[in-house]
Amino acid sequence: MSLDDVLTRIDTDLSAATDRLMELLRIPSISTDPAYKEACDTAADWLVADLQSIGIASEKRATPGHPMVVGHVGEDGDEPHVLFYGHYDVQPVDPLNLWTRDPFDPAIEDTENGPVIRGRGSSDDKGQLMTFVEACRAWKTVHGTLPCRITFFFEGEEESGSPSLVPFLEENAAELKADLALVCDTSMVSRGVPSIAAQLRGMLKDEFTIQGPRIDLHSGHYGGPGLNPLREISRIVDSFYDQETGRVAVEGFYEGVHEVPAEQLRQWEGCGFDEAEYLNSVGYTQPHGEKGYSTLEQQWARPTLEVNGLWGGYNGAGSKTVIPSEAHCKITCRLVGDMDPDALRSKIRKHVEDRLSPDAKVVWDNDLEGSRASVMNITRPEFEAARGALSDEWDREAVFTGMGGSIPVVGYFKSILGLDSMLVGYANDDDAIHSPNEKYDVKSFHKGIRSWARILDALNK
Repeated sequence: MSLDDVLTRIDTDLSAATDRLMELLRIPSISTDPAYKEACDTAADWLVADLQSIGIASEKRATPGHPMVVGHVGEDGDEPHVLFYGHYDVQPVDPLNLWTRDPFDPAIEDTENGPVIRGRGSSDDKGQLMTFVEACRAWKTVHGTLPCRITFFFEGEEESGSPSLVPFLEENAAELKADLALVCDTSMVSRGVPSIAAQLRGMLKDEFTIQGPRIDLHSGHYGGPGLNPLREISRIVDSFYDQETGRVAVEGFYEGVHEVPAEQLRQWEGCGFDEAEYLNSVGYTQPHGEKGYSTLEQQWARPTLEVNGLWGGYNGAGSKTVIPSEAHCKITCRLVGDMDPDALRSKIRKHVEDRLSPDAKVVWDNDLEGSRASVMNITRPEFEAARGALSDEWDREAVFTGMGGSIPVVGYFKSILGLDSMLVGYANDDDAIHSPNEKYDVKSFHKGIRSWARILDALNK
């Protein structure tokens, strides 16, 4: 089957492909807000109808939350079988006043880096999801078939914690198993540099409250002899870190952390990452993590303990002379290597409890959440085939990168379905995902479609 004819079809159909994406973007499928439940159903229906329009047997599957979309094309045989995953739900749009247009009225806008598709979900993840669908459409239009057997799996709760995902995977494991999972929910390491994510950091979340006096106290009557929970929690938070080295000071925190192999470091050094641009774009002048590690290593290959929220006492206008009865802290850790989130949670909690002053008590949140880091098996031949296909399309050597973020579904694919995952995405760091004025470069959409067409071809060689 001719790849060139498929690529030509993609080029000539770009305007229609963009129109189809615009239709999907107009559906306000915000999964975390019950007010948008019907919109999530509508988005799932839209995807089912679109897959069916190109001859892919697909249907909407009910869950206790938002529906899944599952589709199949191809028969058992010698050709490879891949599972493609994406999600159709999107983040809330708040604060709405910071958007330059209605977030669900997408449009093409000109920017200094070329035209972009502006709208919620354009990059995360509807635009990325549709790059794969459009590549399949082109193959089917030109040849009437696809070079691989494909299972399509679209989720509607990724942006709200995926509560239905694990039960659905467990109940439908036999149907969803394949040779390899393809995931398009990632970005390029630098503009125009095609990237395959070779590792993802895991995640641990926790929250605690420091309790002091029975009620808020008059700071004149008890100032001095009274234990202040805000001072107590500030002291404990400070103890999490070695301020000289930037390392986390929790005993045993680095168990399971591995150094990056020298060969991988050399590849990262030549991947086109612009440290100054990365830092300056958000107002930094230098990195602030562990000393002795590059910015990329800090982002991709080192664990963190971050304070995400710290509050207590009076926060209204003016002042109120109280010693508050409680202070609160939210933390998250990014995990790498073989770090165990459950074991690490115990170490962090012990660190806090061992440092409590007399008359201070700690209450921990019971909504436990944690996932291990994921390392991709890039020794599989499919990874090098995909890297070659991406290099051909972007006229620049594709690179294996790390990712600072977490994509829990990759771990679930491995633990439940026994599937290795390949993560290829075409987003840019300035796409403002989860933020006002989200966008997706038209170039990313166009070349993303062409890239998937090339990858599907390469996987069948």
